[in-house]
Amino acid sequence: MLGASPELLVRREGDRVFINPLAGSIPRHADPAEDKARREGLAVSEKDLREHGYVVRDIVRILKAHCDDLEVPDGPSVIGTDALWHLSTFITGRLKNPEATALDLACALHPTPAICGYPTAVAFQHIKELEPFEREYFAGLVGWQRENGDGEWALTLRCARYDGQRTLRLYAGAGTVAGSDPDSEIRETATKMETFMRAIA
Repeated sequence: MLGASPELLVRREGDRVFINPLAGSIPRHADPAEDKARREGLAVSEKDLREHGYVVRDIVRILKAHCDDLEVPDGPSVIGTDALWHLSTFITGRLKNPEATALDLACALHPTPAICGYPTAVAFQHIKELEPFEREYFAGLVGWQRENGDGEWALTLRCARYDGQRTLRLYAGAGTVAGSDPDSEIRETATKMETFMRAIA
């Protein structure tokens, strides 16, 4: 499995934890004026803010069991990659139990509503019934951890599985909520695929 993710599921440094969920995205545009309009539109998009809110609220709910001194911004900011604008919320906290490792936290948080839906158990059952393929490692975890429990874990998004025979199977996806436009979600997923295609071309 290979790929890159802009989304930090969790990083632990001593008793401090850092989480950066991304949910709600729009493709960037080559024209600066249109690109600026898209960025500003994403920042106030009711649909995308609602999608982002589901993710942040569930992450905060889980973190409250593990952390004190949670710092959660009042709302998301907009960050950019080469291909997309994303709604982003950078969350920090202090561990109640310093023995909790980065992997412990990653397993508690995974899967987030961004990759499974919400409520999690119901959404996961629908995915099993409706998705016409096995996700395999897609939307799983990738990262590292030191012996002392410090580490960093990300989601395997915008990735590919190599079969050992010169073939890659690419994976990407988009979140859908009430109000999502199917054509827009397909364009978003295609943009994510194109990022990977350019990297391997």
